[in-house]
Amino acid sequence: MPTVAAASLVMLSLLLGSVEADEAIKVTPNLTYAKVGEVRLQLDLARPAEGNGPFPCIVFIHGGGWAGGNRHAFRNQMEAAARRGYVAATISYRLTQTDPTTRAPQSPFPAQIHDCKAAVRWLRAHAAEYRIDPRRIAAVGASAGGHLSLLLGLTSADDQLEGDLGNPGESSRVQAVVNYFGPTDLASLYRSAPAVVGMLKALCVGTPEEAAAAYDLASPINYVTADDPPILTLQGDIDKIVPMEQARLLDARLQEVGVKHSLRVFPGQGHGFDGETTKAADSAAWEFLAEHLGG
Repeated sequence: MPTVAAASLVMLSLLLGSVEADEAIKVTPNLTYAKVGEVRLQLDLARPAEGNGPFPCIVFIHGGGWAGGNRHAFRNQMEAAARRGYVAATISYRLTQTDPTTRAPQSPFPAQIHDCKAAVRWLRAHAAEYRIDPRRIAAVGASAGGHLSLLLGLTSADDQLEGDLGNPGESSRVQAVVNYFGPTDLASLYRSAPAVVGMLKALCVGTPEEAAAAYDLASPINYVTADDPPILTLQGDIDKIVPMEQARLLDARLQEVGVKHSLRVFPGQGHGFDGETTKAADSAAWEFLAEHLGG
């Protein structure tokens, strides 16, 4: 067993190593990009410590069934992106909730995409301050975050999903999307994935029969047009939460209009990947982002 002094030296070297590694990037947490009443919507931002830029930007959007999770889920990926020459942000957005007294739904769709679009507009409005290239912004998300990333990529100002949370003069469009197993057709998902029925009913305030317009409004597949950005979808073939058919439906629609869509299906993987598959999926994501954003 090492002595206390030796152990202290080991710990010191580890700490110094982490400090040295952190010198490559600069992290700024808890930046408020919009307010909804008294609620502050915040993002964390990481960027290269050196270089004038402007750097391409990646917006990471967490999952959690639109009802849970937080922006810290992508902290490691945000820092890794900064080391690769990107400005990267992990963003918060309003979650679906139920008023404990009235049982009325709070923050249903489209609150979530309003927030995500506001975050992108804020980043563009602060591009000079954070050395962001406003012409090169990508969205990356998993599960519900994948769904919101797809909506960022596929919708435009004409689709009436911008919201009114600030910087209206800036565009919310992104130039590339990485979608980790995100829903694409919500009415179809309701019928095929019993595990997410409650989440969808909270998001859209009812069933597809009761709230057909909301399901249509929230489905990325309904916004596909020929001018959409390139998309990478990463999907497990035994996913019971977001079945592979969701990715297939999106792929068929994108191929139909000629949008570049790379669909990577991982055999034996469910809603979330194991260690080696995670490495393969992340490697595919970095290659895709380098191809379409640079960095």
